[in-house]
Amino acid sequence: MWIGLAILLMAQALPAADAEPGFQPLFNGRDLEGWQLVKGKGPGYVAQDGMLVCPADGGGNLFTVKEYANFVLRLEFRLREGSNNGIGIRSPLAGDVAYSGMEIQVIDNDGPTYRGKLKPWQVHGSIYHVFPARTGYLRATGEWNEQEIIADGRRITVTLNGTKILDADLGSVRDPELLAKHPGLSRTSGHIGFLGHGTHVDFRRIRVKELP
Repeated sequence: MWIGLAILLMAQALPAADAEPGFQPLFNGRDLEGWQLVKGKGPGYVAQDGMLVCPADGGGNLFTVKEYANFVLRLEFRLREGSNNGIGIRSPLAGDVAYSGMEIQVIDNDGPTYRGKLKPWQVHGSIYHVFPARTGYLRATGEWNEQEIIADGRRITVTLNGTKILDADLGSVRDPELLAKHPGLSRTSGHIGFLGHGTHVDFRRIRVKELP
């Protein structure tokens, strides 16, 4: 009886192996193993209580050591009033990632800091300066949001709390001036990163599944 109870308790404590087939954790919840900080500010990013935290006096660009081409990225994030961060995809380590790679906006659209002040391509989930996302799907500040980013060839999608807020075809960008300003749109692989702008944001459950 006791053996059976112990096995049951162990099974309840461990996540199901096939809950998300093919996904691998990017953040171990304890330290920044597998990550590298570029242009760090103050403490940069810290591991705290199972979260990856960008403190208000920290930030900079925190990149995966590994590079990724096609993938599904899933994570949870929590904003405070005025939070502003970004998720870099297919990024090089150098340059302004919003242009040298691609930056998916992570920002408190609805708080007093930014309400009514953002261009369509600056709102949460947008590919900065290129593709605007749909608004109205962020949860209240202080609550956890669930987000999925899929980079598959020339298509980038962002799903926030179960609603697809961005479906971008990179091949549809034909403006020579815009393409010249954003060489990152033509990149096929690079680092995944968090792009801090001196405001507090919490991240957790960061995992990735590579696609063919």
